[in-house]
Amino acid sequence: MQTFIRIHPGDSVAVALQPLAAGTVILAEGNPLTLQEDIPQGHKFALIPIRAGEPVIKYGAPIGTAAADILPGSWVHTANLKTGLGDILDYAYQPSPSLQEARENPARPEDSPCFCGYRRENGRAGVRNEIWIIPTVGCVNNAATAIASRAQGLAAGNLDAVAAFPHPYGCSQMGEDQENTRQILADLVNHPNAGGVLVLGLGCENSNIEELKKYIGPYNPDRVKFLVAQDSEDEIADGLALVKQLADYACTAKREPIPCSELIIGMKCGGSDGLSGITANPAVGVFSDLLIAEGGTTILTEVPEMFGAETLLMNRCENEEIFHQTVDLINDFKNYFTAHNQTIYENPSPGNKKGGISTLEDKSLGCTQKSGSAPVRGVLSYGEPVRTHGLNLLSAPGNDLVASTALAASGAQIVLFTTGRGTPFASPVPTVKISSNLALSEKKKNWIDFDCGRLVTGTSLSELGKMLFNYVIRVANGEQVKSEAAGYHDMAIFKQGVTL
Repeated sequence: MQTFIRIHPGDSVAVALQPLAAGTVILAEGNPLTLQEDIPQGHKFALIPIRAGEPVIKYGAPIGTAAADILPGSWVHTANLKTGLGDILDYAYQPSPSLQEARENPARPEDSPCFCGYRRENGRAGVRNEIWIIPTVGCVNNAATAIASRAQGLAAGNLDAVAAFPHPYGCSQMGEDQENTRQILADLVNHPNAGGVLVLGLGCENSNIEELKKYIGPYNPDRVKFLVAQDSEDEIADGLALVKQLADYACTAKREPIPCSELIIGMKCGGSDGLSGITANPAVGVFSDLLIAEGGTTILTEVPEMFGAETLLMNRCENEEIFHQTVDLINDFKNYFTAHNQTIYENPSPGNKKGGISTLEDKSLGCTQKSGSAPVRGVLSYGEPVRTHGLNLLSAPGNDLVASTALAASGAQIVLFTTGRGTPFASPVPTVKISSNLALSEKKKNWIDFDCGRLVTGTSLSELGKMLFNYVIRVANGEQVKSEAAGYHDMAIFKQGVTL
């Protein structure tokens, strides 16, 4: 079994694929190297002498600068490595060679394989047929949850689930926060994975039902129903009656073959470790390229975890207009941090560090591997539905629940979530948990859906990407992921400003 990997030929560090003990002699490019310290799995060690102030190279790019002299075979981590990032930067568009290759080899949607999904009457495709209960305001969360609980017996046959999506917002919000809440709720009402939707309001909230209808737009009254709790003598009984009507309507839908070019897949990582950028994230990148080659769409988000790797994405922008939109995407998020007097590079998290990630550059260069090599064809504002096939970038923070909800709101029917530490959470859509290491997949079989740790035991990256593609098709066809089987449905909205 391979014990370590040098990701790029020019790297000054290597990554331990399994725990390595001090004194272990390894061959690095044919030369013996003695490890000076114990190196935990996923952590880095120096291959060459690195002087204080010199860049530390991983993924073929700097992941920071040495905070002290580092000897070959020494553990490279937070004690001797610091970020080299600054604040707002100037960028120049330098199209990468892969951009021309993509132009010469366009997607082939006419030959796209199919999945079995639900064709909605507005033409959109869903991979689930569920009833969603969406509160307009946090005041009716418990009522929404109670209605969903009492309606569970309706989830049978081709009705996959009845789920409520409680959240704390919808009132006492100002400006952009209130707009975000209304837009995200409206996006979920219109999501094709929902065969029926009950919008449950209180009656006196800012984002009341009549206000929310302006954001929802045209709707089918058989598919979307509304209930104002203050106007009802018994909102639970009335809500349950409406859900039964919605279930009757939703059950008329049947799965049918739909081209994979209509799949929209969100990509997110969380609880990453030092193997995430070596196994799970590159495998998702291969998947993304495969789906895009079939005319499909992927969405990459968590903008703060693009910092330090953003130029790799910018240089893959299809044209200068998309490039400038990407620059704005990055700098707007940096301005958001500084406007709240927060450090832009206050990352990685304690769990990331324990797993072997030392700086934000280290994290970002691994995180962006999920985007594969395809051109960037769209840049989306928070809550904005995807309109362009291919790779899209979405404005949202790194928080797992907020970012995954944002992906669903922009139209993702499935979210791929890579992790080295593990998490049980869900999102409004099937959320595939992809482990970066074998130990996690074996320990948390009730969380992990797909193991990428097998990459270090002989499975090739291209083979793993194809396996993931086939698994995603099975999920699109109706195979439940672990969080669905557990009955989990979560959502969270991005809050940025004042609460009254």
